[in-house]
Amino acid sequence: MVRVAILDDYQHLARRMTDWAVLPAEVSLEVFHDHLTDEAALVRRLEDFEIVMAMRERTPFPRSLMERLPKLQLLTTTGMRNAAIDLDAATDCGVVVCGTGGVGYPTAELTWGLILALVRHIPEEDRATRAGQWQRSLGLGLNGKTLGLMGLGRLGSQVARVGAAFQMQLIAWSQNLTAERAAECGATLVSKDDLLAQSDVLSIHLVLSPRSRGLIGARELSLMKPTAYLINTSRGPIVDEPALVQALQNGTIAGAGLDVFDQEPLPLDHPLRRLDNTVLTPHIGYVTAETYHIFFDQTVENIRAFLDGQPVRTLNTPRTKP
Repeated sequence: MVRVAILDDYQHLARRMTDWAVLPAEVSLEVFHDHLTDEAALVRRLEDFEIVMAMRERTPFPRSLMERLPKLQLLTTTGMRNAAIDLDAATDCGVVVCGTGGVGYPTAELTWGLILALVRHIPEEDRATRAGQWQRSLGLGLNGKTLGLMGLGRLGSQVARVGAAFQMQLIAWSQNLTAERAAECGATLVSKDDLLAQSDVLSIHLVLSPRSRGLIGARELSLMKPTAYLINTSRGPIVDEPALVQALQNGTIAGAGLDVFDQEPLPLDHPLRRLDNTVLTPHIGYVTAETYHIFFDQTVENIRAFLDGQPVRTLNTPRTKP
């Protein structure tokens, strides 16, 4: 019997997003709907599984965990990048890591959902209307405002096109961005400090890496307009979270739309939950039916290919398992 664990199925969707019956009869599937943070508890849960499916960065797989899972042979993750998996450790432990494809547009769409929710106070007005109140807030129009894009790759360029449709002024910066690339997207390349100082809406579209971690801290937030909004649908640690909380509390910036956080799920006592100038979503940038069908269909393909001795979409080349 080959045991397969599906982790962090928060929405109870895993069993109906693909046809698991195409797997060989000797495969046993178990789906877990809760999220464990304690490593010892994870070891107890997973120690008898040969195959584990991890959903994006929900459950980390550091070396300390994988070394305690001697039966683990295949770790298949959604997407072709998962910063929470130590690929070097997987390689050393003889664990094959495979990924899946995805859909490129949902996070860009959510970015605009967060922007519009903030500037037009949509969550506040929804709550007020349901409570019998009427027209509590004063919204901000986007036409003619400046949209700052920190990162102008696949997602940033999609966000830029919508900004242009709103007739916003587009400016952009990242470490490797050129003036030519910015111009292709209808944007003007500026320095990082100018991006922060000029943006009415600043949207982050960078990959989390050592050089992007903590890229926006207290100094950077202090450069922003007090009327500006910050949007982060990339990764929480790109922004210094305590500094952001303080900036929101002090009115250094007007508000923030956040889909990503340092710790996910967001702790119940986190101060961001108590701030009324935020719109918070639970890392749902990629959570669409179209994306999930690809994730789960290709996970089944990954498992079948691995069991056939021909793994596909591999992210590492493991050493022989001891």
